[in-house]
Amino acid sequence: MSTNDLRVGVVGAGMMGADHIKRINATIAGATVSAVVEPDEQRRAAALATAPGAEGYGRLEDALDADALDAVLIATPGKFHTPVLLPALAAGLPILCEKPLTQDPESSWEVLEAEQATGRRLIQVGFMRRFDPEYAALRELIAAGSAGDLLMLHCAHRNASVPDSYIQPMLINDSVVHEFDVVPWLAGGSIVNVEVRAGKRNSLTPDRLREPILVLMELDNGVIVDVEMNVSIQFGYQVATEAVFEKGVARIGQPGGLQLWQDGAFRIGEHADFTTRFATAYDRQVQAWVDAARQGGIDGPSAWDGYKVAVACQAGVKALESSGPIAVELPPTPDFYA
Repeated sequence: MSTNDLRVGVVGAGMMGADHIKRINATIAGATVSAVVEPDEQRRAAALATAPGAEGYGRLEDALDADALDAVLIATPGKFHTPVLLPALAAGLPILCEKPLTQDPESSWEVLEAEQATGRRLIQVGFMRRFDPEYAALRELIAAGSAGDLLMLHCAHRNASVPDSYIQPMLINDSVVHEFDVVPWLAGGSIVNVEVRAGKRNSLTPDRLREPILVLMELDNGVIVDVEMNVSIQFGYQVATEAVFEKGVARIGQPGGLQLWQDGAFRIGEHADFTTRFATAYDRQVQAWVDAARQGGIDGPSAWDGYKVAVACQAGVKALESSGPIAVELPPTPDFYA
């Protein structure tokens, strides 16, 4: 640790928070974990065992009172984000907030107002796919126009299975939430409407869920997008995109690694979860945030981007129980985020 390192307080020591703690202390330059904020004593103790020199707290306010951090990384479930974001903003601290910004447009707007009151952009939202090398390469290809105009995107977001806590709205709020951010970023447009279609149900799907689903999006630049959301497919974790151009097709998200031909079959390993599929993206995202925070800014999706996704998610959840497209209606972009 250097005396110039950014002291990061990680809020939430579950799977995501624990992963970020290890990342900051082992991979990221210019930062160290100085505080772990986690109300569950057992999880807090486990996280502190991987963060030498860090102090543990049950509430962010206690860590703030102790002057134990220079920046905040929020890794709690989305429903707990607002009670952490508001005091962190009041303290004027740089924030990396895992997706979603908040659970709904109303609370996201409250956060936007609180951030604008500080006079600085302090919030970077953790839509890490923007930092994935394959997504970045696809965006560059689209912007270059060398394959002609982008016409369509076919996306797939597949999980082997999901925990018992995963319920129907989470197909949108916890999963397709990523596509609601990265698709407009890739395609250079805004989402106009969202439609959800449910096909034949997977017999392996838990009783509480109705899936797989097909999420259809129309962008204001004419690009049409479909997203297969599939959480009971058994074989592994897969996030892939196929872009259809006027003069060709591009694909990202295909499995990489050892290829094996044996016993009359071809095999290649697939990811088990997001921690390996997007390991590089997470590393690049957190490093970019640390570098920007040390300079007093952000380097990634803003709170306004988080708000736009909250509006799209609200429309997507409504579309889960409706037929036909649901409009995604945004207010004018505040000057602060223009």
